[in-house]
Amino acid sequence: MKIAVAGTGYVGLSNAILLAQHNEVYAVDIVQKKVDLINSKKSPIVDKEIEDYLSSKDLHLTATTDAEVAYTGADFIIISTPTNYDPHKNYFDTSSVEAVLSLVDKFNRNAVIIIKSTIPVGYTEEVSKMFSELNILFAPEFLREGHALYDNLYPSRIVVGYPKNNKKLEKAAHTFAELLQEGAIKKDIPTLFTQPTEAEAIKLFANTYLALRVSYFNELDTYAEMHNLDTKQIIQGVSLDPRIGDGYNNPSFGYGGYCLPKDTKQLLANYANIPQNLMTAIVESNRTRKEYIARHVLEKCPETVGIYRLTMKANSDNFRQSSIQDVMKILRGEGVKVVIYEPTLSTAEFEKYIVCNDLAEFKARCDVILANRITQDLEDCRDKVYTRDLFSRD
Repeated sequence: MKIAVAGTGYVGLSNAILLAQHNEVYAVDIVQKKVDLINSKKSPIVDKEIEDYLSSKDLHLTATTDAEVAYTGADFIIISTPTNYDPHKNYFDTSSVEAVLSLVDKFNRNAVIIIKSTIPVGYTEEVSKMFSELNILFAPEFLREGHALYDNLYPSRIVVGYPKNNKKLEKAAHTFAELLQEGAIKKDIPTLFTQPTEAEAIKLFANTYLALRVSYFNELDTYAEMHNLDTKQIIQGVSLDPRIGDGYNNPSFGYGGYCLPKDTKQLLANYANIPQNLMTAIVESNRTRKEYIARHVLEKCPETVGIYRLTMKANSDNFRQSSIQDVMKILRGEGVKVVIYEPTLSTAEFEKYIVCNDLAEFKARCDVILANRITQDLEDCRDKVYTRDLFSRD
């Protein structure tokens, strides 16, 4: 089949590579540099499996900035463009999705469109009315930054939403799920077919639960640290309960990244006229945690605080919405000098903060070094390092 994928971030590129093993795939992006890298079999993002598959696998993959070439004649068109949460509108900015839909409406109304961008609950039904000639499905993505292709090769589940009583789109939804199954290594993948609005809710509720879990263990850690207790022992004991489990329980400076901050806020916005307490608490808890981290560092009375990596986790190059940035703002507001060590930055400044990518100089300049996740690079200055990483994993 001919498949076009709009957007070459974690979601788009991992899906394009997965499907390009058995189909003719066009990956569309507006950034020429990213297109050139992909066509040179190099990854524009940090992801081991994406890098390996691009360099070593026989893929039927072409990257392009020409939407008309990509969309014309395509059987499926996947939309995986970014949708950022707009705090002023209390709503996702879905303009990038609508821009792609407008192009598809122009070039190929026969294609089946699968939205994989994160969108508000009810959006697919709404946009299907706006573009009534188009065939639109929604399939949420469940992946980790830095492990996007791995999570498509070994997916936890596949969910595809299509309109009830629409036989054409029901068949298309099953065909698309089969394409994802064909590209995966894992067999017997749990696959769920729902209506589009239920599929949208699955994505937001799943990510909000993950944010809840992060917040829970962070608040446990705050309590233990303030009472001089061993957080690690408490978490280990709590996590031995099989209903809780020993995973996703390593304390941090707060949740951040592409999905959790915006998805929790969007879900909270969907609760505008619905009774709730927990959804508000999840959003507020993350803010409280970052304030606590900053205040705890300020108690050490540092002149200069070093930020070891803006990225959220190991093996990632993404620091959009990373929790450490809010901590940095509080520290700077209190008159503390903040210096960043971030090898992925080539500039001398980031948001008016000094960037120092000479690691030895960075260590020497800082009184305290904040590290969301600890690495061997910091072993020789552990007396300066403040981290809540207890298990040496994400």
